[in-house]
Amino acid sequence: MERGRAREAAVPPSGAARVPAQTRVEGDPFEASVREASAVREASAVREPSAVREGSAVREGSARGEHTHSEPPAPRVRRHSVRGQILEALRAALVDGELVPGEVYSAVVLGERFGVSATPVREAMQRLASEGAVEVVPNRGFRVTARTPGELAELAEVRALIEVPVMLRLARTVPAARWAELRPLAEATTQAAAVGDRAGYAESDRAFHRAVLALAGNRQLLQVAEDLHRRSQWPLTAAPVARRAELVADAAEHLALLDALTAQDLAVVQALVREHFTGSAL
Repeated sequence: MERGRAREAAVPPSGAARVPAQTRVEGDPFEASVREASAVREASAVREPSAVREGSAVREGSARGEHTHSEPPAPRVRRHSVRGQILEALRAALVDGELVPGEVYSAVVLGERFGVSATPVREAMQRLASEGAVEVVPNRGFRVTARTPGELAELAEVRALIEVPVMLRLARTVPAARWAELRPLAEATTQAAAVGDRAGYAESDRAFHRAVLALAGNRQLLQVAEDLHRRSQWPLTAAPVARRAELVADAAEHLALLDALTAQDLAVVQALVREHFTGSAL
């Protein structure tokens, strides 16, 4: 679980396209979450891990008198608005550790790397600032937030307070056949983990949790939980990225949770969710 592009049309590719995450749910929340998760699974099937995809492509860049740092390579972008594509590319770079906590990044320099103007980059960074991933540095750019272990522990506590009661209620009321529909989503997290695709894992992880919580039929709950989940996936200060083995172990807990929910084993559901949040890989 948590153990967490284009000049108008396309930027020169350096990896497989990512499926933009959706925080606003249209129609039935559960059906929307399952449809979105299916798209994530299809993208994950062709996505390569960042280390393989980018290799040594991370180069040193400077921001015209600003702090010099390594800029993330520009991923492929295929659809939706330029700002939306850049936002997803930046989110993936955050999860992959390509945007380093504490470093300042210029919208102009990042725009050059993505092949777009600074405007969509700046707009995407403003969105990330509202999510707590970066902070605005006047006349310089955006500094990646330095997350501390204490802050992650606080996020885990809040997530548990929200999600544990909901999952216990769902375990009592949702039929086994409905839980079986979510097994492909859980398996998608294991597939991403198996190849060490951290950004792909983060997407599929959120998709799984979103589909589970969507069964409660509460849109406000989905929005709050999605925001907390995403904030928990931003990297720690100078922390090593999650190893493949950690991702695999984390992903296995999704399948274990589904088994416990299906069996209506409330004690195991509660223990799994709490342990999952406190010892997450992302």
